[in-house]
Amino acid sequence: MTNEYYQNLDKQYIANTYKRQNVVLTRGSGSTGFDAEGKKYIDFTSGIGVNSLGFCNENWVSAVTAQISTIQHTSNIFVSVPDTVLAEKLCKAAGYSKVFFANSGAEANEGAVKIARKYGADNKGKECVNIITMQNSFHGRTIAALEATGQDVFHKNFYPFTGGFRYVPMNDKEALEAAFDETVCAVMIELVQGEGGVIAADKDYVRFLADFCRDHEILLIVDEVQTGIGRTGTLLTSRQFGIAPDITTLAKGLGGGLPIGAVLMNEKTEGVLSYGDHGSTFGGNPVSCAGGVAVLTELLDCGLLEEVSPKAEYIREKLLEIPQIKELSGLGLMIGITLADGYTASDIAAKCAENGLLILTAKTKLRMLPPLNITKEEIDKGLEILAKTLE
Repeated sequence: MTNEYYQNLDKQYIANTYKRQNVVLTRGSGSTGFDAEGKKYIDFTSGIGVNSLGFCNENWVSAVTAQISTIQHTSNIFVSVPDTVLAEKLCKAAGYSKVFFANSGAEANEGAVKIARKYGADNKGKECVNIITMQNSFHGRTIAALEATGQDVFHKNFYPFTGGFRYVPMNDKEALEAAFDETVCAVMIELVQGEGGVIAADKDYVRFLADFCRDHEILLIVDEVQTGIGRTGTLLTSRQFGIAPDITTLAKGLGGGLPIGAVLMNEKTEGVLSYGDHGSTFGGNPVSCAGGVAVLTELLDCGLLEEVSPKAEYIREKLLEIPQIKELSGLGLMIGITLADGYTASDIAAKCAENGLLILTAKTKLRMLPPLNITKEEIDKGLEILAKTLE
């Protein structure tokens, strides 16, 4: 079948909630995908940071197919082997004591919100339920996660919200202090705002924030849905900022292409939720967890994590050699690209797709989230396409 055939089916039967590029991906290997007519694309998107090992990594495929041939699902009233194996590996590597598995980043953030509010109510009273988040943040599209998102553009059309969130500018210490009172139970932050334009927080501010939360006996939640699982060069980006959050949320790259989310809890927060307080039918699905084990094995046991920072440095150096690129932002393999005047990121992304390169946007910037195991050959080919497109 042709690309047009599938595009027509998409328009006819799938809800019109996505602005599609003119690409139909049918197969892939590594960081290279192919459409229905055999056209090749270099992938600088990883499915928006999800395919951490690229398309169809051999070890990941073996782990997933072995699990799906054994047990594809079981209720959480029983113990699942991949669930427990992933939990142990993730908690030990990340430095946490407990984890709750969900199905997405939004669900993970909803779980974090529930923990924070119960913690506040248990320790300071039932009025201690407010959470401070950052302006320009993005935490998901479910109702509570959407309200936690500090961007008005995402709040249109979906009132009434649940309430209980306050927004402050990132890196503004005085605004944080002014927003705090005894009804605040937590602060939630992305250390690099992804959808907000690939903007990293100031390290000094983040350390101030961690001290502030500790001194006021409130929780620090770090949303690492996009920054986690090696994306910025360390397993958790919080390590680069020298902090140890009470709760860290993960998703995207953890499953390597399968839906999974995770709420990591330390000793302070691990006992907040008790029997019946939270749950998920598909959370901890054996197949998704098997994929997660394969991802962590590649990252931690096979040396992939050590490759991220050198690749990021190489890509950034090459990008800055392109005359139409003004500056870069982000951390590691989470790269924001500010283009020269006269260039529109969305137009360039569409033209790149025509030329065989898949690349993302974030507000006015191009955004790169390539697979962590992308090869130098694929990097060079993708950058060549980008440079020629900008010419």
